[in-house]
Amino acid sequence: MLLFDDFKSWQQHCKDTQEPLFEPVLNYEIQQKNRTAETIWDGMQRAYTVMKEAVLTGLSEDMTSRSGMVNNSGKKVYNAPITVLSPEFQKLIARALAAKEVNSCMGRIVAAPTAGASGILPSTLVTIQELHNLPDRKILEGLLVAAGIALIIERNASLAGAVGGCQAETGSAAAMAAGAIVYCLGGSTEQVFSAVAITIQCMLGLVCDPVAGLVEVPCIVRNASAAAIAYSSSQMALAGVHAVIPVDECVQAMGEIGESMETRYKETALGGLAATPTGQQIAKKVLIQDIEILPDETVS
Repeated sequence: MLLFDDFKSWQQHCKDTQEPLFEPVLNYEIQQKNRTAETIWDGMQRAYTVMKEAVLTGLSEDMTSRSGMVNNSGKKVYNAPITVLSPEFQKLIARALAAKEVNSCMGRIVAAPTAGASGILPSTLVTIQELHNLPDRKILEGLLVAAGIALIIERNASLAGAVGGCQAETGSAAAMAAGAIVYCLGGSTEQVFSAVAITIQCMLGLVCDPVAGLVEVPCIVRNASAAAIAYSSSQMALAGVHAVIPVDECVQAMGEIGESMETRYKETALGGLAATPTGQQIAKKVLIQDIEILPDETVS
């Protein structure tokens, strides 16, 4: 059983029932998992706690990966003495980098919707909560809205880089974040879905080209840029900027682009940045490291 086939159905349901956007998603979770509402809320709280912990961990502990490609970029941005950003925006970018670095360094994260995009929702929601002094309950409602957005994207396009490229991972996460932000700040359903549509329009066509096959480069910096796009899209939507192309058609476009994208640009590490001379050198280095740590009998 699906929640809704599209955003139009979701919007119509809430209009007919006068339910807030999160309510049908909560009911769907209750039905699918045969759990009480209280249990679902508790689970959401635990997930958000892990998100907040990932942000803190990435900004306080050493985030250096074995490949050498991850080296505390979150802390570097957070503490940068020269900045082109406002203090709040600087925190947003630093937090997105930090939370994603936790994933790349094998720390505990929430895949939202995937591990490769795990820095986007934590950074955006923690920062918006801090900016507007929102209670956790409102953020949890926003997470349910984000989950509903993901379910519809998954239904009509994809959430996997191996299927739709990075537009399906960081693009979907940014769309989820933008919709959640607008919801949490009291935006209308039309504004929530406009934020989703604008975000998707900004992320269409992004390829998945992880260097050495690791979810490190360019994945981490894309989490930061996707968080920025989510913020700009939510601001535009809240200001009344119209997406022009309806959100369901934007998702359809995402699916069509994903289907037509060449295989080498879909998480294979055969194209894009992974295929550059430097990317190939890093891949060889990582392969040698992997062989060196294998037991002798495995490589003999």
